[in-house]
Amino acid sequence: MHHGSQNYPWFMRLFGLLVLAWFVNASGIAEPSAAKPIYPGAERMGLYLDSLKGKRIAVVANQTSLVKGVHLVDTLLCEEINIVKIFAPEHGFRGEGDAGEHIHSTKDERTGISVVSLYGNHKKPTALDLLDVDVVIFDIQDVGVRFYTYLSTLHYVMEACAENNKRLIILDRPNPNAHYVDGPILEPEFKSFVGMHPVPIVYGMSIGEYAQMINGEFWLSDSIQCQLQVIPCKNYSHKSVYQLSVPPSPNLKSDLAIALYPSLCLFEATTVSIGRGTARPFEQYGHPRFPSTGFYFVPKPQTGAKNPPHVDRICHGFDLAKTSQTRTYELNLFFLTNARDLLGDSAVFIDQNAFFNRLAGTNSLKEQLYKGWGPKEIRASWKPGLEKFLSIRKKYLIYR
Repeated sequence: MHHGSQNYPWFMRLFGLLVLAWFVNASGIAEPSAAKPIYPGAERMGLYLDSLKGKRIAVVANQTSLVKGVHLVDTLLCEEINIVKIFAPEHGFRGEGDAGEHIHSTKDERTGISVVSLYGNHKKPTALDLLDVDVVIFDIQDVGVRFYTYLSTLHYVMEACAENNKRLIILDRPNPNAHYVDGPILEPEFKSFVGMHPVPIVYGMSIGEYAQMINGEFWLSDSIQCQLQVIPCKNYSHKSVYQLSVPPSPNLKSDLAIALYPSLCLFEATTVSIGRGTARPFEQYGHPRFPSTGFYFVPKPQTGAKNPPHVDRICHGFDLAKTSQTRTYELNLFFLTNARDLLGDSAVFIDQNAFFNRLAGTNSLKEQLYKGWGPKEIRASWKPGLEKFLSIRKKYLIYR
């Protein structure tokens, strides 16, 4: 008597193999397919190049505006696109200015195209700036944090385009902090260049999605809307891990700094240093009056930090490279409450200006810190605002 497969007709064997294949797939035993490469909007030239031909183009760009390693401006010039003007945000067109440093309007040395600074007292393109322009392209790497000023530049560019009837194309880019939403919602009285919209500190959207929200929620002045087109990223979702090839600004030099930036930036309005003037800003924090922790750093003037806090003083503190991941899922309030508790009454913790409230977007965080609240209590107070924001955000998502 024969045993084995030859007893079964061929179609039964085939059926068995199909069942086995389904089981392997369903149980996740199958080999995972390699993650597909992510293409930012700028690299999807087939979706926007034709609409630029024969038009006069202005580009809002900086050092992050790259197409496969080549600057967007140089790439478009090679395609014989007529670029008449470059608009530059904080830190300048080539990204070399300090935080808050006044950037002068000038000509780009490499191309001879005039560069108009959108920082300082000229934050918004004027009607004259846009007179010889048909289409504006916006391509800047964002990090998904409300007080990162490229968002405010986006707002003013959208407003200028709406007022002057110009089309705006956003070349979308992945946001390295898009996988979570957290923090207090900005209240209207704290609106400033470091926070213009009623959103939490971390809003979990790409810059293209965010622009759709500005337009859709009528956040531009007089509730006007701009003619907006977003060129989306390919193979991207909010859960994607995306490593930046170029620092988005002088003091965000690493993936770790970008991940910690939303939690540490509030220290910028306190007497605590986040390591500006060292090789690793936003990867550590310290203060001359902290007790010795076995770790310290000494801020020195350097490119991107010409006059850092506590210059030439020993700052005792914490090396977050040893304790933090490059992927965080919430704001870390322990840094703030820890610094508050270590300083006690020995030094003014929060500078006596309104900057802390502008960064936080509310005065309640400052009050909660001074009342001795812990991270858990503070976080609970954000919940109603976050729930409301999530329902607004949902309407504008491009990537699920």
